[in-house]
Amino acid sequence: MAKNGLHITNGDVLTDYLRELDFTEDILTWQEMLCEGPTIPKIDSKEFFDIRSEFLKSYYDIEVNSNELQAELSKLNHIDKYDEINLWFEFDLFCHINLLGIINLLHQRNIDKPLYLICSGRIKGEKNLKGLAELSPTQIKTHYQEKVLLTKEDIELAIALWRTYCGKDHNIFKPYIVKTSNFKYLSSCLKAHLKRFPHHQSGLGTLEAHILNLVKQNNVKSENHLLGYCLNYQGYYGYSDMQLKRKIEELDMFFNKTENQITLNRKGHEALLKQHNFASEVNNDMTYGGVNRLEYQFNEEQNKLIQTINHGN
Repeated sequence: MAKNGLHITNGDVLTDYLRELDFTEDILTWQEMLCEGPTIPKIDSKEFFDIRSEFLKSYYDIEVNSNELQAELSKLNHIDKYDEINLWFEFDLFCHINLLGIINLLHQRNIDKPLYLICSGRIKGEKNLKGLAELSPTQIKTHYQEKVLLTKEDIELAIALWRTYCGKDHNIFKPYIVKTSNFKYLSSCLKAHLKRFPHHQSGLGTLEAHILNLVKQNNVKSENHLLGYCLNYQGYYGYSDMQLKRKIEELDMFFNKTENQITLNRKGHEALLKQHNFASEVNNDMTYGGVNRLEYQFNEEQNKLIQTINHGN
């Protein structure tokens, strides 16, 4: 007898793709970006959605359609009709934080169904990591056939990581970097997360420094041109064009711009050489879960977060 599963996807693009490929079962589309902005442990609460709605509006001018959101989440109200839940999330930090959130939401709703992970990333014979929507129909179906059943230990790990993300001490993530689980890209994502905080010498996160390097190493003609580079060469972050546009704007102080070229100015070169700490000048006050990034800096020698002195008590 065929099993009836609920699919939970990482966005509309993948949902539409699965429909084109004749996936006829119910799909819950998760439209969030929990890798940025404040979060609290209890996802299944009005407070959580109020916090997220306020953040998305103030930082990205996104109006959350609460009716649409509740219509999606209502699919969890009839969970008894499903035999299993399939989680479609990718290799990057963006997807992994959302995945942690989804697993915790299911746990908070006392939903006890087999959870299967369909995660894209390394594809045999291909150089670059790939997102799910970038896979061919054959590759998508192969990924689905080879989906991974999450164990009790995997789910407990996701619950612990979510609590840590919503907490104040993100150094607690460090022991989990070497922990074995069915989340095979988790270690890379946790490392990438810690390096989002300002470097203790340059004041730039890894992604910000990477954007400056893209400008330094390429003939960048415009901000849109730079955005294309950022989208294609961001490693394990998985940020959207909207998020990367904001980052490019925050880094404007490091660029010389003409009508048809963007180059690094003196400050840009100083930042890459780590000659000055620019954290306060860039003033990127983004919150990651329970922590404002300006409260900590990533110390490369100690390989951990240290409290920013001028933000200390």
